[in-house]
Amino acid sequence: MDRGDRAHRSSPGYSVPTTLHLVGPTSWTEVPAVLSYEAADPFAVRIGFGEPGEPADDGITWLLGRELLAAALERPAGDGDVRLWPARTSGDVLYLHLRAPSGEALFELSRATVAAFLQQTEALVPSGQETASLDVDEELAVLLSGGADPGAR
Repeated sequence: MDRGDRAHRSSPGYSVPTTLHLVGPTSWTEVPAVLSYEAADPFAVRIGFGEPGEPADDGITWLLGRELLAAALERPAGDGDVRLWPARTSGDVLYLHLRAPSGEALFELSRATVAAFLQQTEALVPSGQETASLDVDEELAVLLSGGADPGAR
């Protein structure tokens, strides 16, 4: 059993399908996505673009800080490749701007959906307790062993 299997089996997670709206110059396009959180990676939230249930390799996944996503519910947050901010005029709109070498995109998503999702992640790992949920000694042992399971002999 590799380290990834151990971490996946021993840590709970939460995911929720959602729809983002890609903002274009004259219209918007619905984009299916999944917000995911794993207690084994307590600082991160993944946004997987594609239909729920599709293999992860078939779509695009962006990694965002959970703290960044939470901050964006109230005020502009992030810089560089990932920026988020709540709409000034509509209470349920959160903007997500992503930039990559291949281009950039602006999405609208439901602020209420993100808030409810983050509330569920808090039930798994409360904010401020992320480092307590990490097994730093095990991670360090794996790194020092060149990726081999240090418990296997």
